[in-house]
Amino acid sequence: MEGDAPIKVYMTRKLIGVSPDDSVKRACEVMVEFDIGSLVVVEENRVVGFFTKSDIIRRVVIPGLSNGTPVREIMSGELITVNANTPVRDVLDLMAKKGIKHMLIEEEGEIVGIFSLSDLLTASRRRLETAIAAE
Repeated sequence: MEGDAPIKVYMTRKLIGVSPDDSVKRACEVMVEFDIGSLVVVEENRVVGFFTKSDIIRRVVIPGLSNGTPVREIMSGELITVNANTPVRDVLDLMAKKGIKHMLIEEEGEIVGIFSLSDLLTASRRRLETAIAAE
């Protein structure tokens, strides 16, 4: 993985989301169905929040809330984004500073993808496989 490469090379463009009015249970079902650890929260075709497995643990399980609680009460409303042309190295630095595992990627004010630590591992694995095959 090239540290200077833009994050758009490594991001996942397919965003999976739920409505703010969906229940936490429904959001969890979607995460399981797609084998993902985060969801965008979408209202009227606009990303209004972000929801992760960590949110479920910290904001639902530990306080003992119902799994029928609406996502809007649990989601992170503060969206941390970077431009799609931001170098991977800078994105990883920001993720480490913020203590987050997912980063929303934007172009011209629109969320166009997501980058996660899983994407980092996938890219690293591909690079290693390519290097081994070249030997």
